[in-house]
Amino acid sequence: MLQVKLIITGDDFGYCPRRNQGIVDCFLAGAISNVSLLVNGSAAADAAKLAKRYSIPIGLHANLSEGSPVCEVLKTNSSLLNQDGFFHGKMGFRTALSRGLLNMSEVKQELKAQVELFHELTGHLPPHMDGHQHVHVLPEVRHVFAEVLEEYGIKYTRVPVEPGLHNCDWIPRTLMDFYLGVEEDSFNTVDVFTKHGISINISIPSPGSRWPDIYIGLSTMGKNMSVSSIWSAINSAILEVTSSVPSPAHPALQSRTVTIELMVHPGYPSVPPIGGCGEGPDDFSQSWERLHELQTLIKPELQSHYKSRNIQLCSFKDL
Repeated sequence: MLQVKLIITGDDFGYCPRRNQGIVDCFLAGAISNVSLLVNGSAAADAAKLAKRYSIPIGLHANLSEGSPVCEVLKTNSSLLNQDGFFHGKMGFRTALSRGLLNMSEVKQELKAQVELFHELTGHLPPHMDGHQHVHVLPEVRHVFAEVLEEYGIKYTRVPVEPGLHNCDWIPRTLMDFYLGVEEDSFNTVDVFTKHGISINISIPSPGSRWPDIYIGLSTMGKNMSVSSIWSAINSAILEVTSSVPSPAHPALQSRTVTIELMVHPGYPSVPPIGGCGEGPDDFSQSWERLHELQTLIKPELQSHYKSRNIQLCSFKDL
């Protein structure tokens, strides 16, 4: 039987105390197996302590788009900041990048500062590092991101190409356009990462960084998450990776083990003004959708699905 190793990563750990508590509750229930830390989050230090207390596998959720930088020299007069002194935002960052307004040396400076702060908070370097709001696969940024992975010897990253995404007709057009942009950027990132000596398959031993054979999570975010939507995404992922048609992001495997990362955002809704990365919590963090994800992930029928299909929950450090 095909063995599936499933990494369920709770993103945005450190965003606020209620997010932290929700993620911890999810981990203790066996519903997630890995977390990604926002080191510029208002509750990042608390999150790092919780990860140590409960032995939660933790990596870095590099943030260039929301809140404030952690690098002191970039907190004023930096191309990464808008007129209010914060990062440009999810779409604002992309606009500034497309207009050539971002200094890539400052991007690298901030990424390295976040890795260093992660080390300070946790006592170790991140085993994996991805990008908040998928900024790490954007043009130019992807080159700098790959350099930082290489310099620090960070073993794992994320390439957000989701099988079956084009068939998800329940996703609103505007959001789908964003997701398809992320997909295109991700395919272009594969070549860049490969040129930096980063392997494109974690099943193949490599001294460089690599990523799971399949990524899922865009089609199952927030209100779109259900036991059936997660199961459908996993089935599509397994079908994709075991099919005879090779893909730039996840070629057909030679082994009988498939690795999948499922990105999730569980937590209890943020209560303003507490939370965020310097500007307070955003609308998504205050909505019921975070709690909905938590409640879905801990459902016993989902756990039963994993067992019946020989799916092993693990973290990046277990690969």
